[in-house]
Amino acid sequence: MRKSWRASVFTLMPEMFPGPLGLSLSGDALARGLWGLETFNIRDHGIGKHRNVDDTPAGGGPGMVIRADVLAASLDAHIAPDDKRPRLLMSPRGKPLQQRRVRELADSEGTIIVCARFEGVDERVIAARGLEEISIGDYVLSGGEIASMVLIDACVRLIPGVMGKEASGAEESHENGLLEYPHYTRPREWEGHVIPDVLLSGDHAKIEKWRREEALRITREKRPDLLK
Repeated sequence: MRKSWRASVFTLMPEMFPGPLGLSLSGDALARGLWGLETFNIRDHGIGKHRNVDDTPAGGGPGMVIRADVLAASLDAHIAPDDKRPRLLMSPRGKPLQQRRVRELADSEGTIIVCARFEGVDERVIAARGLEEISIGDYVLSGGEIASMVLIDACVRLIPGVMGKEASGAEESHENGLLEYPHYTRPREWEGHVIPDVLLSGDHAKIEKWRREEALRITREKRPDLLK
């Protein structure tokens, strides 16, 4: 029997969780025990009376950097040495998150996620604790918490039993290298626009062919880079 998928999040803002992950599909699945979420406050392992977690960047410059010793102590206190789950660091310089990687993570036992703040984390702890840098887009957020929620939500919806129909996930954008074909529902005519006749024909072979052609057309128009 498959183990419950588990996300362990290291953050300076544990109060942000579960946030939107506690609602809708992910929230229902969380309540049903299909996946688990735990948060650990990095500041619990801060230095001194004020639990300092950061310091000025070596070489000068603006901002602050999360200390290697503090983050490593937090990870080591809560993650067993034999825990095989991927260790991710949400970072704008990381490898772009793609559906293929999401599905790999969803098919595993879960993931460990570090949410950086300030200017990031000391480079040494990335290598020493085997952190894989992941980005959700070419922009910068205030911290890794929201990015981690995006990643977790993308994974959780693929866990068996979370979505109503398993086929729903297989036919979505990026699952087969293409963007998804258009969808329509009632009424049949709306403001002069009608549902394509082929979708009402009952001919499943023709419908499948039309959807494939539309997926190619939309991908060509909106994301030609995917076709390369």
